[in-house]
Amino acid sequence: MTDHRADDAYPVSARPGRAARLPPRWFVRAAWAIHRAIYSVTGGRRGLRSASVQGWGMMRLRTVGRRTGEERTAILGYFEDGPDLVTMAMNGWAAPEPAWWLNLQACPDVTVDLVDGSRAVHGRAADAEERPRLWARWAVYDKGLDAYAALRSRETQVVILEPRSTGRAALGGADRPPAAS
Repeated sequence: MTDHRADDAYPVSARPGRAARLPPRWFVRAAWAIHRAIYSVTGGRRGLRSASVQGWGMMRLRTVGRRTGEERTAILGYFEDGPDLVTMAMNGWAAPEPAWWLNLQACPDVTVDLVDGSRAVHGRAADAEERPRLWARWAVYDKGLDAYAALRSRETQVVILEPRSTGRAALGGADRPPAAS
C-alpha cells in the first residue's frame, strides 16, 4: 500500500533510500488487460493520452511477433523528444524483457497509435550518449524511477521511436548518407 503524505514528495514505496514495492504480478497483468480492453471497446477513443510538459502520454505500439509474424499490441507510456517518442522497456519492472521490446528488436519498423493518429516509426535503444539525458527526463515524471529500476536484474532500456521518414531510421540506422547507386 502506498502512503501519500502532504509533507512527503515521494510515496512510501518510492522514497529515496527505501526499497520500492510493486503490486502483485497478477494485478499488473490484469491492469494491462483492462487497459487494452478499454482501448478496444471504445474503438481507441479511450486509453491513450497526449504527452505534455506536465506529464507523459499513453500510446499504442503495434509490433510484429518475432515468432508468429502476427501483429502484437502494447499500450505504453511515452514522452516526446523533438520528433521522437521515448519509452522504456520495463515490463512493469519485472525481470524479463517485455515481449514488445524483443519484437521491436527483431523488426524495428513499427506503427504507433497516438491521440492524433498513427505514425510509422523505427525503434532502437538509446545509445550511451542519449540514455542519461532521456532517463533524467523520464525521472522528472516519475520520482521513484531509480528505486523501481533497481528492482530489475538488468538495465532498463530507454527506447527511441524515430519517424521513419527522418533521422537514423531513414538512413538505415546510422548517421550516414545513403550509399550512391
